[in-house]
Amino acid sequence: MAALARALRHKAGPFQLSKFCGGLFEANGAITQQNRSFYDTNKHLSAKDSLQPYEEKVGALTRIIEALGFTGPLKYSRWKIKVAALRMYACCVEKTDFEEFFNRCQMPDTLNSWFLVAQLHVWMCLVRLKQEGRTGKYMCRYIVHCMWEDVEQRGKVMGINSTVLKEELKRMAENFYAALFGYDEGILSDDHVLAAALWRNLFNRNCDDPRHLELLVEYVRKQVQHLDALSGEDLLLTGEVSWRPLVESNARSILKPLSPVYNDEGL
Repeated sequence: MAALARALRHKAGPFQLSKFCGGLFEANGAITQQNRSFYDTNKHLSAKDSLQPYEEKVGALTRIIEALGFTGPLKYSRWKIKVAALRMYACCVEKTDFEEFFNRCQMPDTLNSWFLVAQLHVWMCLVRLKQEGRTGKYMCRYIVHCMWEDVEQRGKVMGINSTVLKEELKRMAENFYAALFGYDEGILSDDHVLAAALWRNLFNRNCDDPRHLELLVEYVRKQVQHLDALSGEDLLLTGEVSWRPLVESNARSILKPLSPVYNDEGL
């Protein structure tokens, strides 16, 4: 099973379009207090000041259109945003070293572990895009849509019974939306709150080594800061993101990311 899950990371292709599955559920539970104290990465890698959504001026007609359940005019065409969303999701699953996460964090090499790591990176992209107004929020919807399509395809390739797969997708959806609330609270709070969210959601409440939590707290803080340095226009037009290594010698350094190259069609 582990070998098959490993192979699926390379063979299961993104992403047919079907219906979005989801639901909002509260996360509960708390992390037990450890004797080891975490570095206060907020002092060095604070994302609080940069996570405020962009206040976009919206006309009365647009408000009426959106109140009726339709999408109003966006900064870029919808097909460009959908293509960029697909690319950004691909960056979450193709540019992430899942093997390193499994090894360093002592996670089992399973489809569920793959999903937990992938959803962490998807969430970080959603955090960044929500700063880009209505267009960014529209793109968020399609990134999540692509994620569920990919997970469903991987389950089918693994030969999981359709009934079992449906129940598993429902469980994953519950965990995903609970994780969003927990991670959002954690990134806006101190390291202990973020560590608690990672312990509940990424580690499934099964992590006895505080060094693993410390590593992931630092990883999330530096990645959010790195994504915040990317151009919003480039993200909306190309969807290209890069990830800093899980372990690096100077995690508090920030290198200015290179702007992606695209043509006048945004491709």
